[in-house]
Amino acid sequence: MKNLILWCAFLSFFMINAQNSTGPSLPNVGVVSGKVIDKNLQQPIPYATVAIKAKTDQSTITGAITDEDGTFELKGIPDGSLVLEVSFIGYKTHNQEITIGRGGRRLNVGTITLEENVDELEGVDVVAERSTIEQRIDRKVINVGKDLQTAGPTASDIMNNLPSVSVDQQTGALSLRGNQNVRVMVDGKLTNVPVAQLLKQIPSTSIKKIELITNPSAKYNPEGMSGIINIVLIKNAMIGFNGNINIGLNYDDNARFNSGIDLNYRNNKLNLFGNYSNNISKNFNRGNVFRSDDNSDQQFAFLDDSKTHLFKVGFDFYLNEKNTISVFTNQNFFDGGTLGTTDIVNMDAADDFSQIFNNIRDNLSSQYNFNYKLDFAKDDHNIELEADYNTFENDEDATFDFRGNTTTLDYEDFVDTERDRLTVNLDYVNPIDEKTKLELGLEARLFNSDIARTSSQFVQNPFDLSGGDIPGPSTDFDYSRDIYSAYATYGKKWEKWSVQVGARFETVSVTADTEELYEPGITTDDLSNITTDDNVIVTRDGDKILRKFENDYTQIYPSAFVTYTASEKNSYQMSYSRRVDRPGLQQVNPIREWSTPLITSFGRSSLVPQFTNSLELNYTRRLKSGSVTAGVFYRAIEDEINRAVFVDRLDPELNRIILTFDNFNNTSAYGFELSSNYRPTKWWSINGSFDFFSQKQRGLTEFSIDEDGNGVKELDEIFTEERQVTNTAWNFRMFNNFSVTKKLTLSAFGFYRGKNRNIQFDVDPMVFVNLGARYNFAEGKGTFSLNYNDIFNTMEFRFNGDRPYPQEGRFNWESQTVFAGLSYRFGGGKYRAKQRRSRDNNEKQGSGGIF
Repeated sequence: MKNLILWCAFLSFFMINAQNSTGPSLPNVGVVSGKVIDKNLQQPIPYATVAIKAKTDQSTITGAITDEDGTFELKGIPDGSLVLEVSFIGYKTHNQEITIGRGGRRLNVGTITLEENVDELEGVDVVAERSTIEQRIDRKVINVGKDLQTAGPTASDIMNNLPSVSVDQQTGALSLRGNQNVRVMVDGKLTNVPVAQLLKQIPSTSIKKIELITNPSAKYNPEGMSGIINIVLIKNAMIGFNGNINIGLNYDDNARFNSGIDLNYRNNKLNLFGNYSNNISKNFNRGNVFRSDDNSDQQFAFLDDSKTHLFKVGFDFYLNEKNTISVFTNQNFFDGGTLGTTDIVNMDAADDFSQIFNNIRDNLSSQYNFNYKLDFAKDDHNIELEADYNTFENDEDATFDFRGNTTTLDYEDFVDTERDRLTVNLDYVNPIDEKTKLELGLEARLFNSDIARTSSQFVQNPFDLSGGDIPGPSTDFDYSRDIYSAYATYGKKWEKWSVQVGARFETVSVTADTEELYEPGITTDDLSNITTDDNVIVTRDGDKILRKFENDYTQIYPSAFVTYTASEKNSYQMSYSRRVDRPGLQQVNPIREWSTPLITSFGRSSLVPQFTNSLELNYTRRLKSGSVTAGVFYRAIEDEINRAVFVDRLDPELNRIILTFDNFNNTSAYGFELSSNYRPTKWWSINGSFDFFSQKQRGLTEFSIDEDGNGVKELDEIFTEERQVTNTAWNFRMFNNFSVTKKLTLSAFGFYRGKNRNIQFDVDPMVFVNLGARYNFAEGKGTFSLNYNDIFNTMEFRFNGDRPYPQEGRFNWESQTVFAGLSYRFGGGKYRAKQRRSRDNNEKQGSGGIF
């Protein structure tokens, strides 16, 4: 592995120096600067192309693109009469003559206004053909072209194509740089929809770009050790009535259907939008876990059946050029369930048994958003007020039916969940001058969750561990977290340098209350056996057990960014930020999340946050036909949250284990990344990436085997161990796009995940290959896509471990799928882009888009 890292670093160094070897530089010292804005909206136009051309033959001498604030600066320009050309899709090209010479080698052309080109935009799809990767001051931006849209029907399908991002194809869990502590936002906003469910709900054709913010600034909420993934959706920018419709079918053993329609009407003062999408799917998972100590095999088979429907309606009202009001609501309905069978096969005895698990659940997630923005006279000088309210309601009924040679009684669990979050923030931006910007903000986030479970299962009397079962408790878990914060950032630009520093101050109050109600008639007042956690206060109220945990803390989260642009082709960046991982609901919820005959999983309400200090270095090289980005990162982690594995002491055979969470000592992580987009020919483009990461993980495990590897059945023979492992893993992925004709495009994607490990298991490598095709029709308004995923049927999860028992296993799912999709745009009209800032991604994309 070390040799591989050294080889990759050497390759990056060789590519960089090879590109820099361009011979001696010419003595051209002219500098041209200015700013590009929209003529009608008086708004900056980022990423417009600016070129300096020779007046005689119109050959290009040098060029660049505008920054996010519309400014540009070109250097190394020769003396003489030249032509300055500014162009951007949807606008008429601007040309003007300039002169560079003695006494005038630094020329500021002022503000250049671009006028809309209505004829050019009518009937034109502005989505790029191929995806590109940009390294900005605080994020890596993947501009999603049609090639990535072809990779699959939903956001979940295209995530594995992105550098350093992985989606667990079995559970839908999302990770960044090998860590699942990542926040996912849509258009800079959080929702209460579970991430796995959310990603399957967003059509890939609705995505404009995906931002990987691995080291966020103080302006961002500090949650997520590995950072933020922000999905920015396409905003409809056409005057008049227009829309888009898409439909898709994915099939392996079972069918998965998705469809959606997006409608938009815009005039000078009002923009109305609404959309509907759905995802209806079945998916079969199967696997087994073999234990060598008792020669037994757990065989699993699960069929998931789910239906999701999402509606969004809203409007933007432009009171005048300076005042805008936006309102929208999202309503997401989910209805689904899981039917599963777990067979316990004992090779040495005739005591086989089975558990049949039937889970039915439905939930509703609602989001209500209000936004008001006031623009002052100076460009980009504004204040913005936003209020966002989320609710989530979930009902879950689960039955556990046992058959065979077992004394375990059948039982049912009924779990009701209600949670809500209110976020109110006020943001102020003041560009003091062309090179300096000040940003200030206040925010309040109020979160509450209530989970109630009623179970018919008999459990051991918690007041008398000497024996005797009673009906299981009715449990109510109430969790609240209130956060009040303020931030300030200050940015400054020089000729080749830019610096941004900031800090976020937060005060947090957390309360976790658990109430368990047992059957009447219990009179013992001994509570010593209820919990071993010193941070939890346990009291008795009649037939109730009350557990209370409180945690109040104040933190400051500083951040700093330094960028050095050596030339138009070479840029370097260094950044630092402090982050926090607050425990998630799954990690603090003491009500069991799931259960099999031999495993029970639940959370720990007394978990405290883990804090991370993160440092990054990045280098970007622009090539003639693409770019290369290389970077390294290091994280110092305090109070790490990780898995704890115990032997269930209430099981007389000591065969059951308990999975929960705990805080551990400080640890660290580091890694290296290399990504590139390159176009070898006009008909072939490549997006490739390699990422390597290493992290020390600590966890609590127990084991009950003797020196000969045989299982033991006595409590005093169980050993507890705080285990430390170093997880060193790497991933390689490459996406190829081939333009056969102007209408037909083929794609091939390959992914390899190296061996990795966690506290419990060593996980085997995994590889898969996907193929795709896309055909455009109706003058580019329609697109037909056909994909064949995992063509060699190699995608599976294999593992082995020895804590708390020696075991090995494998799981498979419906990965070898065929997808057919159709999308069509309709309507049209005059182009008008109203850019509004979002506090979390500098760009307000909520209007006219999907979700």
